Amino acid sequence: MVAFCRDAAQRLQAVVPAQPSRPVKVWAFDESRFGLHTIRRRRITARGVKPIGRYQHRFENFYLYGSIAPTCGDGYFLGLPKLDQEHVQLFLDAFARARPDTLNVLLLDNARSHTAKALRVPENVILLFQPPYAPEVNPAERVWEAMKQDLAWECVDTLAGLQNRIVALVQAYDADTLQSLTAYPYLIKAINAAGL
Repeated sequence: MVAFCRDAAQRLQAVVPAQPSRPVKVWAFDESRFGLHTIRRRRITARGVKPIGRYQHRFENFYLYGSIAPTCGDGYFLGLPKLDQEHVQLFLDAFARARPDTLNVLLLDNARSHTAKALRVPENVILLFQPPYAPEVNPAERVWEAMKQDLAWECVDTLAGLQNRIVALVQAYDADTLQSLTAYPYLIKAINAAGL
């Protein structure tokens, strides 16, 4: 992991063409599961008093896929029912159509759905894989953590209601917020050193 952070600029330069035909933008990509099962977090209480909160034990869920550009806070999110190669393909195609004017380098983990041989990477997208078992180098993880913190102890009755709540959260995250969550120093230094 340390080596990945240290030579991130070299890894970026290795995947980007020498003379790109459009501006290059680096994105942190990941997905997270959101469901009706209540997200529990610590609460402050008097010493010896157990925290009390409403809790829902239901397992309906969906996945929120997202790409965030750490240098500017631009974000692209898409809710899909599953995490598999087919739905990653749907996200990649929609993302490529939404950002046609840039060459988009997606920093992502080595999940099976991300590395499937059947995956067709759009021509304006480049995949750059992080080391295995190192989610801490992917800035998108902090966005999911912030969203789940915002949802802590909420009980939503339906999946549609939860999806609406997630849409409201995503819309509330402006570029400054997304940038503050994802602008990891190692990544910003690597992007600048690579001249992107």
